[in-house]
Amino acid sequence: MTPAIAAMVTAVVGVFGTLSAPILGQFMTGRQNREKNLAADTRRKFEERRAAYTAMNRASREFDTVLKDALHRIRDGAYGDEERAEVESVRRAYRDRYAEIQMIVPQRVLDASRAVNFVLAEVDAAVKRLDRKRQHDGETPEGVLADLKEADPGLRALSELMREDLGVET
Repeated sequence: MTPAIAAMVTAVVGVFGTLSAPILGQFMTGRQNREKNLAADTRRKFEERRAAYTAMNRASREFDTVLKDALHRIRDGAYGDEERAEVESVRRAYRDRYAEIQMIVPQRVLDASRAVNFVLAEVDAAVKRLDRKRQHDGETPEGVLADLKEADPGLRALSELMREDLGVET
């Protein structure tokens, strides 16, 4: 290769390098931005799930507790308007949290929440029937309290699944 050809090749490579440097830089910057946006999106989804799980755990346990209290008060003849309003308020909060998690959780967590929801909804309906003196044959506050105990293992399983989904060791 003659010196003239070598100089020409060097010039072409230099010009190509000069022209491609901004394109390569833009490509690398775009790639870094996409990675950063993906990481931020992953973090946002995690935080959203954690907040929803925390709210669902609190609401389901509060609903369970309020139903237990309502059944004890019905049994003792001390269930009134204030207690009815509290049960309804807590039920609505629980319903809202349940609706929220349905949109963002994996199927196994959704299945566990449905099992808990089934028990809580059945007991809530029984509380309303008992309060209105329209209970089913043989339905008593004590019997419904026993039915509500069926929610305990489901509540524990739901909490464990939510913690597992968040990566928390159980």
